Amino acid sequence: SQCTQDLERLKIINEFSSIRVCVYTMLSVNVSLPSGRSETLAVPEFSTVGDLQILAQESFGQKFLRLVTSNNVALTHPLEPLQAARVQEGENLTAFVQHAEIASTVGAFTVWCSGGDMVVTWGFLGFGQVAGVSSAIQDQLRNVQTVQGTKIVSFPVGAFASILSDGSVVTWGNGPTGGDSSSVKEQLRNVKKIAATGFAFAAILNNGSVVTWGSWAFGGGSSAVQDQLKAVQQIQATSMAFAAVLSDGSVVTWGNPARGGDSSAVQDQLKKVEQISATDSAFAAILADGSVVSWGDPGYGG
Repeated sequence: SQCTQDLERLKIINEFSSIRVCVYTMLSVNVSLPSGRSETLAVPEFSTVGDLQILAQESFGQKFLRLVTSNNVALTHPLEPLQAARVQEGENLTAFVQHAEIASTVGAFTVWCSGGDMVVTWGFLGFGQVAGVSSAIQDQLRNVQTVQGTKIVSFPVGAFASILSDGSVVTWGNGPTGGDSSSVKEQLRNVKKIAATGFAFAAILNNGSVVTWGSWAFGGGSSAVQDQLKAVQQIQATSMAFAAVLSDGSVVTWGNPARGGDSSAVQDQLKKVEQISATDSAFAAILADGSVVSWGDPGYGG
């Protein structure tokens, strides 16, 4: 009947109206390597920086790329929409190849790219510790230069410390063993190098001074020798002690006395030191005349 036909038509109209057609605009972006090779990539306009980065990595056959705009602005936030990053149609970007690096503690690994803005951590950092980097920490990791893990010891807890391009430091992992640097955060400026024992870190600043944090029993407290830690050139560490070489070739040690933290027995010999190396519980120093001085646990080379 006519009524039946009208109902059928209405049913068809209702079904058709329920169909949602997705229409979006594609964004064309020109991406070039420093070598001159270039690709024109097309992504939906609502894509993120991470989406474009992945597409560029696939197109160039590279695992890690850092994208920089023609205004020398690095696209550092993977979740940021391209529109928010002001990437427009026809934008010219340069892709810099980054090389992955890795650091470790006794129970965890961290991978990062020098100059990148993200680290990936997995494994075991201590009881109750999340084997990863929290979003609060991740947001602080901008232009990572290097990452140092606490030294491998038998007890499976640990922490990581990262130096950023501005010389500041970001730490994570087990708090008491170096993962919490809040007590010295204001002092961690213009940091150029970091060394680690099992449960502590020592940072050399550009002015040659040293900042330590972590377990005091593992060298995290250096107040007893702080006045001597000037013009420091290098720091080496056993599992529980630090040794610093000063610009005049002398050596300052602190931490567990039996693990190299006490060098008083050989202090008069530690002159014109050029290099120090460490085992788990002892240090050995090479002097300018080629001789060697060692101290610490005799069973570990002391």
